Amino acid sequence: MGKGTVLTVDMTEETIRRLKKDDISAVDDLFKYYYPRLYRFSVSIMKIENDIDDILQEVFVKIWLNRQKIYNAETFNSYIFTITKNEVLNLIRSKQKDQSFRDELYLRSVAEEYHTPNPVEYNGIKAGIDKIVENLPEKRKQVFVLSRTEGLSNKEIAQQLNISHV
Repeated sequence: MGKGTVLTVDMTEETIRRLKKDDISAVDDLFKYYYPRLYRFSVSIMKIENDIDDILQEVFVKIWLNRQKIYNAETFNSYIFTITKNEVLNLIRSKQKDQSFRDELYLRSVAEEYHTPNPVEYNGIKAGIDKIVENLPEKRKQVFVLSRTEGLSNKEIAQQLNISHV
């Protein structure tokens, strides 16, 4: 499989057959295709690029170790992304006690304009925002919470609240 090749369902089926026959080159083909996608996916969850290579290495080791449990190409995409998500979440859970990791995660997760080195200043700003949000009309409050707290897109919010998307 060449660089930049699109992995079709037929090609994935063939790659999975090779994988189940203990053909290590099948893992290489899957790696070439999935690595960039899994990398971006992992960054979107974790917000930090440190340790992602280790996570993805573990994902492909699990693919190899569990190759006999892979059934078909239609479910493989979900399977590999689920393994990746679980590995990222496991890493986040294991690092939650590490203050420097939490600080880095905070800096990358919160919009630049909300960064403040002073926790007292941050708490004051947050309390002010919370007070303003509390006084919003109910629908606007729901939209704000779904957008800022839940991270939903405008389209997702419109669908959830059954309102028009502008």
